[in-house]
Amino acid sequence: LMLAYMNEEAWEKTLATGEVHYYSRSRKALWHKGGTSGHVQKVKSVRLDCDNDTVLVLVEQIGGAACHKGYKSCFFTEITSGGDRICSPLVFDPKEVYK
Repeated sequence: LMLAYMNEEAWEKTLATGEVHYYSRSRKALWHKGGTSGHVQKVKSVRLDCDNDTVLVLVEQIGGAACHKGYKSCFFTEITSGGDRICSPLVFDPKEVYK
């Protein structure tokens, strides 16, 4: 599970290729998910919410991790009464993948 943004170009590229593309607001550039790491996301289904303003893309996650920090999901930190803790195992070492 991850949260990311798409602009029109990312949307069209995703539909055309069957692999998810996003728009990086920090880099102001199109971003092919997994283009560097090989951990691409293959589109299985695209759904719209009831207001037609949010897209949910169900994917086959290649490589086992969606998060660039090496976790299966970007939501790997759990907030508890004792503080926050990592609640998922690391799938890959980012230092090895993003050289």
